[in-house]
Amino acid sequence: MKAAIAQIKPTLGNIEKNLEIMMGKVEEAKEKGMDIVVFPELALSGYLLEEMVYDVCVEIPQKLLEASRDISILFGGVEKGKDNFIYNSAFYLEDGRVTHTHRKVYLPTYGMFFEGRYFKSGDRFRAFDTKHGRFGVLICEDAWHQSASYILGQDGADYIFCLVSSPARGFELGVDSMAKDWEGIAYQTATMTGTYFIMVNRVGVEDGVSFWGGSEVVAPTGKIMAKGEYLKEDTLFVDMPEREIRRARFSSPVMKSEDIDLTIRELKRIQNKRYQ
Repeated sequence: MKAAIAQIKPTLGNIEKNLEIMMGKVEEAKEKGMDIVVFPELALSGYLLEEMVYDVCVEIPQKLLEASRDISILFGGVEKGKDNFIYNSAFYLEDGRVTHTHRKVYLPTYGMFFEGRYFKSGDRFRAFDTKHGRFGVLICEDAWHQSASYILGQDGADYIFCLVSSPARGFELGVDSMAKDWEGIAYQTATMTGTYFIMVNRVGVEDGVSFWGGSEVVAPTGKIMAKGEYLKEDTLFVDMPEREIRRARFSSPVMKSEDIDLTIRELKRIQNKRYQ
């Protein structure tokens, strides 16, 4: 599978401008023969929305739906559910329609983050079939919880995509600190689950907050296949051969030997003990 990783700079609250940027990346990816183009968390709206979340709840743009007839598209946006709650969601488009939606489960509401005030948490992690293989999707904070990628791996994902809007928190630590944290997550997830881990972060500044980029693709063996620029817009074009998945799972069959029944049994024991 060939993927374009679009490390873009969305403008806060400007759907029209962001859609124009995204369509440009879609066309570029098509010209280069990519199978899928992937955008960051809340690419269509920007990240630090606060009360603006209600103004940027829009239907999936028809332009993206039409474009997905020629190339698959995965992007982040604000979703208004049938329950009238607002979700931080990722949408997978294929053959002119939305075939999968992931709602961010773990909403950071600490420090500089306020997602839990405006968004409702999702309630599931599910792998799903596409014409390119079996995918799993995480959104930023989801990836910091090992159970999320574990579930996707057990559900048969071959490719785990993580859509991110990660600020350079604490400039005294520097961008390198955040990059190392995410590189560790990417390596662990890819090697633990025997999947490709595709992390796409954004860049730009919103209300004085910088987003650091550094998007990357890690093979199931732990090899970094591609790495984006820091603090600059960038597009990665990456070929992810399926044979690397087979090779990794043969040489290190961790997931094959995983005893899911034991895991479930022990978690139930812990859960029961917690509520005694």
